[in-house]
Amino acid sequence: MSRIGKKPVPVPAGVTANVAGQLVKIKGAKGELSFTVPDDVSVAMENGAIAVQPRSQSKRARSLWGTSRARIANLVTGTTAGFEKKLEINGVGYKAAVTGKVLKLSLGYSHDIRRSRPKSSSPASTSRSSARPPPRSATIAAPSPIRARA
Repeated sequence: MSRIGKKPVPVPAGVTANVAGQLVKIKGAKGELSFTVPDDVSVAMENGAIAVQPRSQSKRARSLWGTSRARIANLVTGTTAGFEKKLEINGVGYKAAVTGKVLKLSLGYSHDIRRSRPKSSSPASTSRSSARPPPRSATIAAPSPIRARA
């Protein structure tokens, strides 16, 4: 039994969900997406949520059950929050800076990488200088003496 598949997908306020046979259409603030559910899985609207159930207990139906539910949940997320990718740049000499509409990346190559950012993106940088550990001291431990065995 699929733990993911048995949870219904909640449809938040401001999102319109239409289930017509095997076609699921989700319309939200960020656009409209659709997904055709495989024939091994049934889909229905119940109490403001989309419920997915396998039509039989075959291996294919059970595997597509959770997959279809996850795809429908991704449709809802895509139409409400949209796509977001967070990158973390760590290390000495690695940095990123936004100048106007150009993203400048210093990633250890012999040159900086410059990319124009899409209109729909909004880069945000956070300084982690307070979270960094203190620098290591520059003292070098003397090597231990080696004694030859007789």
